[in-house]
Amino acid sequence: MKIHEYQAKSLLAKHGMAIPRGEMAFNPEDIALAAEKLGGQTWVVKAQIHAGGRGKAGGVKVCKTKDALEKEGRNILGMTLVSPQTGPQGRVVKKVLVEEGLDIKKELYFSMLVDRSNKSLVALASTEGGMEIEEVAANHPDKIIREEADPVLGFRPFQGARLAYRLGLDKIDPKLVRAMSGLLLSAYRVFTEEDASMIEINPLVITKNNQLLALDAKITLDDNALFRHPDNVAFRDLDEEETLEVEAADAGLNYIRLEGNIGCMVNGAGLAMATMDMIQAHGGKPANFLDVGGTADQKRVETAFRIITKDPNVKCILINIFGGIVRCDLVAEGVVAAFKNLHMGIPVVVRLEGTNADKALTIIQQAGLSGKLIQAQGLKEAAEKSVHAASGQ
Repeated sequence: MKIHEYQAKSLLAKHGMAIPRGEMAFNPEDIALAAEKLGGQTWVVKAQIHAGGRGKAGGVKVCKTKDALEKEGRNILGMTLVSPQTGPQGRVVKKVLVEEGLDIKKELYFSMLVDRSNKSLVALASTEGGMEIEEVAANHPDKIIREEADPVLGFRPFQGARLAYRLGLDKIDPKLVRAMSGLLLSAYRVFTEEDASMIEINPLVITKNNQLLALDAKITLDDNALFRHPDNVAFRDLDEEETLEVEAADAGLNYIRLEGNIGCMVNGAGLAMATMDMIQAHGGKPANFLDVGGTADQKRVETAFRIITKDPNVKCILINIFGGIVRCDLVAEGVVAAFKNLHMGIPVVVRLEGTNADKALTIIQQAGLSGKLIQAQGLKEAAEKSVHAASGQ
């Protein structure tokens, strides 16, 4: 589950990490109040959306007067912010974070994530703060510093000190070595105690008076562990999530919207991935990942159809079911019901193998849906037919 910057910073502060002072604003009137509470002569107003690249898209402004702050805040509130991570449709900004302005001496990069190849948590740091880590990895891989956590002991203070020395923080101020150790341990507590899957602080800044502060923060929480964190459930912002993905989650379906035109309905995540790969290999593009799971029945299949067809880009649907636990005849009944109840106007390619596949074939043949319902033997043939149907040929 993605959360906003201000929410991420609240978790960092909860576990002892230093962050800039800030106030949230949900309407123009709140912006002036935020400036009064913070005091000072410089402020930063930041759009709060679930996407990076906000600064380049005009969603982050530094203001040196209250009039400028109110003007920029009003401009950002309600704007449709378009960045490389939002896609061309952009995201509407419904809230902003107003923070105190800081005198920044140096910008660093810091993150913590799971290194699955080594089966451990890893902390990454770099002197190239403010840059996308992908750019640093491509152009300056030698500037990315790694520290791995012990699977039993976790991160230890000496590892934070080692990061500090390798970043050259001791040359700026020896006190920053201890500060870096504390920051590493704070991030580790957030990761483990809040069940995070990723923490990124970019930039992590050193101020003129040699404070180490998380100027920006991004945290992703493991939504499978939210039952352990009822307070964190409130961080969820449905306005920032794909509408169809929310609807699918409420129906117990695993659905991710993509950019293609071939809708996919498959049972099992591995088979779903293989199906998308096969579509791509034959020149098509999948419109979604959708796993109906091992308990697919008529109602579940019809619900999946309803969600897939709400995507206007879908020109064909490929159903690929391997019936182990799932009964193919129940899936076939769901397909027929969907055609009748949803007035399907696009072709559907069906590949059913496994339990009661013969009964499923009989149900489809007796439904009188020839022309719109295309049967296929094997995944290769199903992919070929779906690509052909989606092209309108």
